[in-house]
Amino acid sequence: MNLLAPISSIMQTDLITLEKKDTIAQVAAIFKKHNIHHIPVVDGKKLIGIVSKSDFLFFQRGFSDSFEEQLVDELRMKHYEVEKIMTSGIAKMEPTDKINVALELFKINAFHAIPIVEEDELVGLVTTYDLLKRVGIDKSVVNQYELV
Repeated sequence: MNLLAPISSIMQTDLITLEKKDTIAQVAAIFKKHNIHHIPVVDGKKLIGIVSKSDFLFFQRGFSDSFEEQLVDELRMKHYEVEKIMTSGIAKMEPTDKINVALELFKINAFHAIPIVEEDELVGLVTTYDLLKRVGIDKSVVNQYELV
């Protein structure tokens, strides 16, 4: 993998998204069904935030064996909206930005997904998993990163 290649060469483009008025129950269903950890939040095609699995788990506040508490959790998830838990101050990249820039962003920040936007519209997403998967395929990237 060429670290100076555009981020568009490795970004995911078949994205599952949410809108700010969707419910937390929809978030839970997406995380469960698709085994993903980040869901961009859009208004039309414009990126307005992102919901991470950590955001969702923080909202959930743990696990309970009590039937009553499970009912309360279900009600909360059906009545709270995505905008209450989404992160709106997020780092973004453009499709032409280089892969090594994403590596630096991941290295200095505490997030694990970077939305890719073009003219304020969401066009892709890159996660730390995407980069690790590529490193696993092409181990020469480790040497390139040390040289950059």
